[in-house]
Amino acid sequence: MHMQWINYRIPFTTLISYIPVIATVVTCLFSVILARATLRYVEATDKGLALAREEFEREWSPELHIKLERVSPAEARIVVTNLAKTSVLLQMCQLKRLTHVVPGERWFLNDPLVGGMTWTHDISKRLLSTTGEDFEGPVAASMTFYASGRMYRTDWFRFHLQVREGRIARLDPSNIPARRVRVVDYKGPERRSDLVHDVAGDAAPNKQDAKADSNFFVTGA
Repeated sequence: MHMQWINYRIPFTTLISYIPVIATVVTCLFSVILARATLRYVEATDKGLALAREEFEREWSPELHIKLERVSPAEARIVVTNLAKTSVLLQMCQLKRLTHVVPGERWFLNDPLVGGMTWTHDISKRLLSTTGEDFEGPVAASMTFYASGRMYRTDWFRFHLQVREGRIARLDPSNIPARRVRVVDYKGPERRSDLVHDVAGDAAPNKQDAKADSNFFVTGA
């Protein structure tokens, strides 16, 4: 029995030679564990950066809210609120009946609007010019503005308007846009025609409006 035990004993030199192999296996296991921990850390970091980027964009991306208010049967006004922290420069306001593709009224501005503040303007005559003396249906308003050196345009804010004999009977908001502001300051000859089509509509303007539009868009280019 003693002789069999002696025969099955592993030589000491063989054990010594196995130590590097065992160390390599242990090192590989620890490397796999550290790699998985690193991957989890990277994923957590990416999620944190995405949340921080989303919060930054939510706070500093330009965003305007437009509201049409009925002050009296003969007076209405537009209220533009800057919901973001960054300041903007209002450039053009547009009003239209939703039954018409082309805006009924548009006028150019050059008014700054600080973040968190509101801007108001009387639109009684412009609103009646868009709808006429007797009207009941949806109307919409949109605003074009500069922010951080780029030109943006809001989506159309819709309202239900009722006009009787040239007097504003009702003016209620219908809904708010589902899309945020979009950049309309494109460069290049191909995109310039899209910009004019998007903001100004398809109607052929008179010479004075055409000249004003040309100056306006060249400035934004």
